[in-house]
Amino acid sequence: MNRSSETQTDVDRRLERAIVLALLSEETRDGCTREQLVAALGADANALARALAHLCDAGVVHAGYGPLRASEAARHIDALGLIAV
Repeated sequence: MNRSSETQTDVDRRLERAIVLALLSEETRDGCTREQLVAALGADANALARALAHLCDAGVVHAGYGPLRASEAARHIDALGLIAV
């Protein structure tokens, strides 16, 4: 599939994957801000907000008043080696 034939869903899923992988990295173990994610991923702030809302609703990411963090469930699945790129 080339980039011109990607649907918005494909783009959103790719951004969600990038967010989860970024939040699972050792550099962001203690979390990070939305602004740091926008800069690190080169993402549009609105697209990032949509993706984060979806990930939070699914329980994959915690985005309370503090820094953004991968959920303990996501970290456990990663530790089991089930998240691979």
